[in-house]
Amino acid sequence: MKRLHVHVSVADLNQSVRFYSTLFAADPAVTKLDYAKWMLDDPALNFAISTRSGKAGLDHLGIQVETPGELQDVYGRLKEADQPVLEEGQTTCCYAQSEKAWITDPQGLSWETFLTSVTSTVYGGSPEPAAIRTALEACCSPDAPQDACCAPDAGMSAATACCGQGAPA
Repeated sequence: MKRLHVHVSVADLNQSVRFYSTLFAADPAVTKLDYAKWMLDDPALNFAISTRSGKAGLDHLGIQVETPGELQDVYGRLKEADQPVLEEGQTTCCYAQSEKAWITDPQGLSWETFLTSVTSTVYGGSPEPAAIRTALEACCSPDAPQDACCAPDAGMSAATACCGQGAPA
């Protein structure tokens, strides 16, 4: 089963947890000092909030999958889209270890696709959506040198591939 993912940056986590718990008629599945997540079945939604961004509002959207096969299917569709793809690979983000890739829509809204393997005790160091957009724009432009795609100075690991190149591990 695929699940829509929505991540919203909030100014006051406690106030937002109360609001969304009431809206969803459910307590969060994960609660940390700077983060909360609801895993809803109706609708199938992974809804997360955090205070980690400097600006309140929609942070990014995504598609969470449950199997490696579903992940490969979604990765294939990303590569067919008319936008560069950043394959982040294995990473720790949002108190979970996942394999993920990022793409931006034509308006610049970041989307992630991911398969979570286990929980983590740390939030993680996955790049913020604004950094991902900047890296995709810089390394995936037609003027970028062939080997510039997601180089370490773009804030990504040397093993990360984008622009539809490379394959997930």
